[in-house]
Amino acid sequence: MKRYEKYKDSGIEWIGEIPVHWEVKKIKYISKLQGGYAFKSDLFCEDGIPVIRIGDINNPINWDKCKKVPEELEISDDFILRQFDTLIALSGATTGKTAFINTKPEYAYINQRVAKVGFPNKLLYFNLSSDFVQKLIFLTADGSAQENISNSQIENLAIAIPPTSQEHTAIADYLDRKTAQIDELIAGKKRLLELYEEEKTAIINQAVTKGINPNVPMKDSGIEWIGEIPAHWRFGRIKYFIAYQKGKNPRVLKTTKTENSQIYLTMDYLRNNPKQILFVEEPEKYIQVNDGDILLLWDGSNAGEFVIAKNGVLSSTMAVLKLKNIKERFSWYYFKYFERKLQESTIGMGVPHVNSEELKNGIIVIPPPKEQTSIVEYIEKEIARINTKVEKTKKLIELLEEYKQALISEVVTGKIKVV
Repeated sequence: MKRYEKYKDSGIEWIGEIPVHWEVKKIKYISKLQGGYAFKSDLFCEDGIPVIRIGDINNPINWDKCKKVPEELEISDDFILRQFDTLIALSGATTGKTAFINTKPEYAYINQRVAKVGFPNKLLYFNLSSDFVQKLIFLTADGSAQENISNSQIENLAIAIPPTSQEHTAIADYLDRKTAQIDELIAGKKRLLELYEEEKTAIINQAVTKGINPNVPMKDSGIEWIGEIPAHWRFGRIKYFIAYQKGKNPRVLKTTKTENSQIYLTMDYLRNNPKQILFVEEPEKYIQVNDGDILLLWDGSNAGEFVIAKNGVLSSTMAVLKLKNIKERFSWYYFKYFERKLQESTIGMGVPHVNSEELKNGIIVIPPPKEQTSIVEYIEKEIARINTKVEKTKKLIELLEEYKQALISEVVTGKIKVV
């Protein structure tokens, strides 16, 4: 990578040295920052002028998902989004998140706690989205309930900038081209992760319905979504092989653990990202489950999904499966195959819930016990093989993201010469 001939100290630790002809300027001396308009929620409608809220800040903006306000509203032109604006989130978990408006609808507004800054090209966006500026925003933000950063705090952020518009454009175009190339590589790797998940699903589906011996005689199950199964396998309705028990709703949930309390199993807890861990007093009055039990989400947006339990008290939105003459690990993989069909049959006008008749009368196939063990061993060996590839791919994505951030930071502070 080329460097400029001479450098000077920028006077700012996190910027370091900059080319001798560059300057350090606060954003307020480069561009006008404009905060958003406080639209009342009852103004939002299906058709009209899009309003960019914090959750809409993405590259690119998904205009179809934006809330709208009536066209006849008289709103100051200050709040109208323009081409080449950079959006910044001023509140919440995504404080500092940025997006660049390359193309936009004829009209769009920005909502409160969204700010915009204009510039003739993408250079200011790259500065604001650079790793060191994002870290600075994180350190500057304050707030007890949620993170917040003020307009003036953004305006007083200092960046390094060359003196001419030609250099601005050249740097912006270079980073636009290079980051697009990196993003394309990252998108390809993310698609590869999706294919790996599809491969795991295909392996499970094949193994639990067709077995792992390609030469075994087959018979028609008579069930369209299962098709042929090995001739020596049994099959029947789930209610003859599986029982289930639904959880109860505890009267009192506490946020502190006592000697006799147990964890109340929520989906967030089972997915290892609980916002708050809740405890149930007198757990013996409720349904208790153990590590490895198979649970079925009975109510809610994920109704019909099967999950593995941890020790605790069963939520009223879940059911625990009780197995009869079938190995637990094989039944787990079979039910992950059955999951999609069960989810397609959920019922309920408001909150969806499992169709118990579909569950009880669904079909399960059952290989001999030794074959169940062999199938599970095969599935887990194959999944382990794929997971190794998944971890390598995730690491590569992480390295590409780091490289992109490093490249942006080096270029916008003049450590790399691209002009």
